Amino acid sequence: MFTPQPGAGPAATPPAHLTLPPPDSPRRRPPIPWLASLAPVLGAVVLWQVTGYAGVLWFALLGPVIAVAGVMDASRGARRDAREQERSRNALALRIRDEIDERHIRERSEALRATPTLDGYLDGPGELWRPHPSRSGILVVGRGDVVSDVRISAADDELSRELIAHAGTLADAPVTVPLNAGIAVRGPRVIAGAVVRALVLQLCCAHPPGSLRVVAEAADPWIAALPHHVDSGVRCHLDVDAAQARGPEDAAVLVVEPHQPVPTRCAAVLTLDDVARGRLEYAGRAVDVCLDVLSAAQAARLASALGERHRALPGRRELPPIVMASELAHPPAGRGLAVTIGADGSGPAVLDLVADGPHAVVTGMTGSGKSELLVTWVAQLAATRSTREVTFLLADFKGGTAFDALAALPHVAGVLTDLDRHATQRALESLRAEIRHRERTLATAGARDIADAGVELARLVVVVDEFAALLDAHRELGTLFADLAARGRALGIHLILGTQRAAGVVRDSLLANCPLRVSLRVVDEADSRFVIGTHAAAEIPGDPASRGTAFVRRAGDAQPHALRVARTTPADVATICDRRRAEPAPRRPWQPPLPQRWPLSEAPVSAERPVVGLVDEPDNQRQRAARLEPDDAGVLVLGGPGSGRTTALAALAAQTPARWLPGDPEGLWDALCELDEADGALVVLDDLDAVLAGLPPDYAAAALAMIERACRSARARGRRFAISSGRAIGPLARVADLLPRRVLLRMPSKIDHLGAGGAPELFDAQAPAGRGALDGRLIQLPWVEPPQRTATAEPPPYSGGTGSVGVVIRDGMQARRVAAALAARGCDIVAMADADRAGAGAARAIVADPELWQRSWPVLQTVRARGDLLVDADCAAEYRMLTGDRALPPFCAPGRGRAWLVREGSLPVRVQLPGIDPVRARRIA
Repeated sequence: MFTPQPGAGPAATPPAHLTLPPPDSPRRRPPIPWLASLAPVLGAVVLWQVTGYAGVLWFALLGPVIAVAGVMDASRGARRDAREQERSRNALALRIRDEIDERHIRERSEALRATPTLDGYLDGPGELWRPHPSRSGILVVGRGDVVSDVRISAADDELSRELIAHAGTLADAPVTVPLNAGIAVRGPRVIAGAVVRALVLQLCCAHPPGSLRVVAEAADPWIAALPHHVDSGVRCHLDVDAAQARGPEDAAVLVVEPHQPVPTRCAAVLTLDDVARGRLEYAGRAVDVCLDVLSAAQAARLASALGERHRALPGRRELPPIVMASELAHPPAGRGLAVTIGADGSGPAVLDLVADGPHAVVTGMTGSGKSELLVTWVAQLAATRSTREVTFLLADFKGGTAFDALAALPHVAGVLTDLDRHATQRALESLRAEIRHRERTLATAGARDIADAGVELARLVVVVDEFAALLDAHRELGTLFADLAARGRALGIHLILGTQRAAGVVRDSLLANCPLRVSLRVVDEADSRFVIGTHAAAEIPGDPASRGTAFVRRAGDAQPHALRVARTTPADVATICDRRRAEPAPRRPWQPPLPQRWPLSEAPVSAERPVVGLVDEPDNQRQRAARLEPDDAGVLVLGGPGSGRTTALAALAAQTPARWLPGDPEGLWDALCELDEADGALVVLDDLDAVLAGLPPDYAAAALAMIERACRSARARGRRFAISSGRAIGPLARVADLLPRRVLLRMPSKIDHLGAGGAPELFDAQAPAGRGALDGRLIQLPWVEPPQRTATAEPPPYSGGTGSVGVVIRDGMQARRVAAALAARGCDIVAMADADRAGAGAARAIVADPELWQRSWPVLQTVRARGDLLVDADCAAEYRMLTGDRALPPFCAPGRGRAWLVREGSLPVRVQLPGIDPVRARRIA
């Protein structure tokens, strides 16, 4: 038995399972009623013992009699129950068989309706060329037994097996094979030819011209009469040699005589047993089928009828084959937007967006001419109206090339594509501001409609090619377009929405305001009915000659009207541009995008309110300068490498008195320690996270605490901060909270952008330097030449003191250089063991390792009380133990010959160790 190929049959809901209860299990033999049998025996014995009369013992014989009677009665009842259950089960089986037959009738009817045979198409002409998913990619060979969807649950007995077999086989149903499998009809040539003619004509009834092409070398009259000679994606070959080299999707229906071998690329073989019966073998299975047959004369008549039907299709007979835009005659220009876009059987085809609209929906599958219609419509409006009368906003979400030819028209305010997501989002948001602008203009003129006297507004036509893709990319814009559709007539805003299919894409509320409907060729009848109310657009052939055929239906039309869309060439657009070149440029419904670079010289500079950047407000149709207000604590600039953080701080510092905090750790530490003494200036700190990363953990925590304390008291001291950082996480988040004005520049990844608090839609990995976000809006920061950073001065070298000198330094080459330098200054270099015996009046120096100093505590106390103690920066871990100072000393960069000078009664200071060249030490470090 054959089953329809996967995907070839209708996607019907499987019927509910039927259940036949299992037969009654064999009953066990009834047990002997021992207690009932023993009761008379025991009673007789008791009476004999009481009365002494032996005759009562005869009652004991009742025990066996009762036992036999009980067993016989139980057996009789069991046989009666079994017969009753069997009768009930047989009656249920009859009802299930009737239900199976009824379901088979419905299933057969649905299968024949989904995949008709040739007789089915002849009995129902409305099924001819009707798009149906079940008919794509299959060939109905005939009618036979197939596997049914009816299922039954039953036990494994003869009655159950009979019902299961009956339910699982659907008789007289369509038997199908894949269209590209190739079928060889084997039998006498006359009979096989009749079957092949029926199979090919069945395919021609299922597939319209343009979707199937019949290819044959023999010029039979019935083949010549077919309309299926237009090149298409699928071909049906009738010759053996051509079928052997056919494409993977092509079909083959071949005549093979009994003595000939079956072609290798024919997976299905139909062996004829009689004129209308045969046996189909495919995929290792075989099934007997009843076949349709046609004589040559019958096939010729049917092929001619198909040809007549094809020629009589709407849009085939009365429409001109080609209409050129340069030949169009337009109606007189008036207050509306009437324009000729093509021709029908009686003359020019005119559409008026004002009278027939105010909005239009255009549907059509790929290759039907939808983009060509939109181009012609816009070009002809531009040819008949000036820029003072109509302007266009074009949105192409089908790859970005559909409106390239129209971009040069002076009427076009902008062309949006799906390739620039941020620009598209910005422009579409600006349409909300355009609505408010037009409302204000009408209110000022005291008018209710753009057509009223005293209103000088050009009509704005928004043309979208592939509206479904636009909504997929920006789902929130569905509400905007619904608002435009509802208020567009009075405001002079008109929509032309192009989409491959409207059902499920265009909302009912939006479609209700689009009374002008245009449909080119569509695949599904539902799409055609959804747009123009009939399935005419689904019947437009797919051949190249039908490209540009469209059906138009206005609100007052009883039926859609066919037209041929005019073709617009680049020369036509160039002619329009030349004729309209002197006209004024139209008002753009949005401001131009932010500049890639905004020099500070173009910014309105103010020392009290320095400019942070140029903020883009498309919903207000403006761009304004964002400023740092006097009561702001400052601004935090976040961004990745190369995003323009340093330039942003330099631009702020160039507008107002500023103090740059050094970028090296030593200079930053000193500046932070002195920060509380400075008031009233802009404090600038670049790369805060990098600077803190260069400090040890205890210094980094202390520096961050000083910055946090200074930011917290900024307003009270009349001071503002401008800080940049690559991130604002961890402890840095406390500083970020104190500077609520936050500019977020380009981050390395979207995860970093979201982690910094940025909105997902504002992330742009390709944003130029200085482009970022402020308060949820795009901003371009001013550009200036970054200032040259001045190197921090080296600390003063140790010049010596009045008493002894103790140097805490690890043993090595550097310790020997320090000792040599002190000796050259006249100091006696004394070993730690000889420190107590050295003369009190002599200048002496003790150079020792930190561990040795810790073991020589009396010497350390003497040096700290009467002389200078130099602690090498590389001995920071031992500093507090040796000095007894809990406070952090000034930060010294390790490895560069730095040391802390500790004197009694003074704060520690940073000095350069004697004998260490700071330039060479920096290079080595």
